[in-house]
Amino acid sequence: MTPSQSFLLTCALAHALLLPSALATSNAAYPPPYGLDQTLTSTTGATISAADDLVPVRREVYGGGRIIDISHQYHSEMPSWESDGGVGQLLWLPKSMKNGSLANNSEMKLPTHTGTHVDAPGHVFDHYFDAGFDVDTLDLEVLNGPALLVDVPRDQNITAKVMKSLNIPKGVKRVLFRTLNTDRGLMYNKAFDTSYVGFMKDGAQWLVDNTDVKLVGTDYLSVAAFDDLIPAHLVFLKSREIILVEGLKLDDVKAGIYSVHCLPLRLVGAEGSPIRCILIK
Repeated sequence: MTPSQSFLLTCALAHALLLPSALATSNAAYPPPYGLDQTLTSTTGATISAADDLVPVRREVYGGGRIIDISHQYHSEMPSWESDGGVGQLLWLPKSMKNGSLANNSEMKLPTHTGTHVDAPGHVFDHYFDAGFDVDTLDLEVLNGPALLVDVPRDQNITAKVMKSLNIPKGVKRVLFRTLNTDRGLMYNKAFDTSYVGFMKDGAQWLVDNTDVKLVGTDYLSVAAFDDLIPAHLVFLKSREIILVEGLKLDDVKAGIYSVHCLPLRLVGAEGSPIRCILIK
């Protein structure tokens, strides 16, 4: 065997040995987000049971009920815009302690308008995008402060008539709209659903003309209904004064007044960003 052939054989053997380990590591490092009551088998062969002390507790409410997480978990089965297959794999573990690295280091690939997220003006206005009105320019004062959670009539999109019926008081700057989307659990379905409830153009215009609202939050991937997708976005984002927060998790949260806190990533040049939102009673 020549030195060249020996080198190729060594590379092939190393690839064959490392590939199964890498795949197993990926599965073990990122178990399903649900069904943690089942037993899992690690790459070392050890059995991990829910009865063990090393089972993490995932919470939606903190501080004795005072703090409520209204952002969705990010995982492979979550819905993605106009996709039937969900987001798919979004985390990789290129450096793993099981493969000899000193620490576990993950990489992530994710569309910026996935899950609970925020829109910047450059999302639908190209001249704003070119000028740099990205998520790093959004006003944190708007994204944090007193907010009103309201229930929208369940049988229709948010039109001007619906907006008028909600009787949002003057002076209210942040409103979270809970719709039929929450009742249907659309954010828990992998397949994208075009029948979700959202704002129609006239509803968006009524809000702009008749309220002081600067933060609009809704409970599916778009604040605008699918049939009025771009027109409603244009109305909201034209002035650059209104911030849209989409994909909120409003299950089992009572309507009323809270303090909302939403923080996007400082993604320079991005027109959207994943966001962590909480309510404080």
